[in-house]
Amino acid sequence: MRDVLEDMPQVRSGLSKQADSYASWREIIVTSLSPETIGELPERVQRFIQVLLSEKPSHLDRGKPFTKSQSLIAKGLPALSQWLYDERLGGVIQHETRGHMNSDLGRYLFVSAMGKIMSSSPKLDDWPVCLLPSHKNVYDGDKSKIRDFKDRFKVQLFDQPASTITAHISKDGHYFIHPDPRQCRSLTVREAARIQTFPDNYFFWGNRTQRYQQVG
Repeated sequence: MRDVLEDMPQVRSGLSKQADSYASWREIIVTSLSPETIGELPERVQRFIQVLLSEKPSHLDRGKPFTKSQSLIAKGLPALSQWLYDERLGGVIQHETRGHMNSDLGRYLFVSAMGKIMSSSPKLDDWPVCLLPSHKNVYDGDKSKIRDFKDRFKVQLFDQPASTITAHISKDGHYFIHPDPRQCRSLTVREAARIQTFPDNYFFWGNRTQRYQQVG
């Protein structure tokens, strides 16, 4: 993951079903995990989230159809750089985020923080109860036991190979959470494309859903 994502411009997730702004997004991030919820986490993760939420905010936008940037892929990986990077572009295309529900932002922050500190993506069994989604496919019928599909929210880790990008990413990004907690989001179309080794100059046509489907 790090090899193909390290040089991508940092972008934030968006807010769905409400007016979107950086200030509103930041406020939701700061209040997304209650002190009680944070207190249920491993001590190292608690400290990391507390520091993260107290940091002076660094303004992030949601990306653009084209973002001017320089590639860092070449560092020690000339073959990968030659395959992915096209110097004629002068940046990256289709690197734009989608909106997420407020409640999912808290889950993304939790999962990505756990991934960064614990070097693994937490299964639903490891989640604070108050963060568990109320989806019917989370619990068995009596709501006393979590179903077998316990990694429906999964952070992709910088220092491990990524999961294969499937077409389901077009429906939601829960299985493809970005490893940087500060960005608190799922993967963009361009990031998903890089993971699947599409060169940066490969253009995906249509709306965002159709572009994700093409990558998958």
